[in-house]
Amino acid sequence: MIHPTRRTATDADFTRRRLAQLAVLGIAAGAAPIAASAPASASASVSTPSASVSTPSASRPHYDRARRLAGDDPVLRALVTALTPGSDLPDLPAPAPVNLFDNLVLLSAGWVSAMAVLTDDGIVLIDALTSPADADGIIVPGLRAVGADPAAIKHVVLTHGHSDHFGGAQTLADRYGARVHMSPADWDLLARTRPADAPARDLDIADGEQLTLGGTTIELHHTPGHTPGTVSPIIPVRAGRRHHSAMLWGGLNPPSTVEELRTFLASVQAFRAVMRRANVEVELSNHPNDHGLERAEQLRHQPPGAANPFLLGGPRTQRYMAVMDAMLRGRIADIEAPTARAVAAPPTCC
Repeated sequence: MIHPTRRTATDADFTRRRLAQLAVLGIAAGAAPIAASAPASASASVSTPSASVSTPSASRPHYDRARRLAGDDPVLRALVTALTPGSDLPDLPAPAPVNLFDNLVLLSAGWVSAMAVLTDDGIVLIDALTSPADADGIIVPGLRAVGADPAAIKHVVLTHGHSDHFGGAQTLADRYGARVHMSPADWDLLARTRPADAPARDLDIADGEQLTLGGTTIELHHTPGHTPGTVSPIIPVRAGRRHHSAMLWGGLNPPSTVEELRTFLASVQAFRAVMRRANVEVELSNHPNDHGLERAEQLRHQPPGAANPFLLGGPRTQRYMAVMDAMLRGRIADIEAPTARAVAAPPTCC
């Protein structure tokens, strides 16, 4: 069982810093919540790309379909924006830690986030942010701020081998004895590239592996595309007596070649079937490409009993994947079309 810890002066300082940053998000005590079906003008960070964007005619039907599927849904519209060629991640400040569900904590640096799954026998951390400094400055005090003991971290699951996701892993492993998990392909990626702060190779994640701690079982599925070994978890979450199944897509930024894009598309289709089998109703992301930080602030300030903005329901989470499918088909058509735009460099993060 994870026992609450007494707040220290360090934790208080951490909270004060984060409260100052919340003002940038436009969230204050008593502010109106963000509606789940906000109109198109609700937030600049979820603006739908204009149909006037110059695209080859072969790709336009796919992008148009994605926009139709998204409609006025701020979560799906944010996804369309994130997958539109040339788009960048929104530059948002780091929010204070928040329980998205009773057993799930968001720990965020703003442009990249980690999730802590709280169980009766310790913590499973999904991703470890960008650096040892993030482990010390965000993850450790963030867990203490929500009443969890960082020494209870037993496992660090890395969704993929980019430094913004593995940077704090070795620090947590050294300090608390946590085991670090990643797919074999991305352990190999680290061995080839030898980036700074890379964790020492520890445990391989098999496709479909089940990681159980304290009665909580997390499924780990290989979804290659963003990297050769990207992993996407299915996480059981609870709110009071209600239990739900959550998904976290491990890496969204698309690769640059047709072959890699087709691999990415196949991963979307396979994981969509996994989601249907697991009755997934909750969508999560490790980057602010899904209106997630705005929803976290809504959740933080909404009254007890209000609907959880991360609980999309089965049909809406399936539509999320359908939007991703359509946008990737558009990306493939962009490259294959005779008038295709220049191909961007392969992603190195996100």
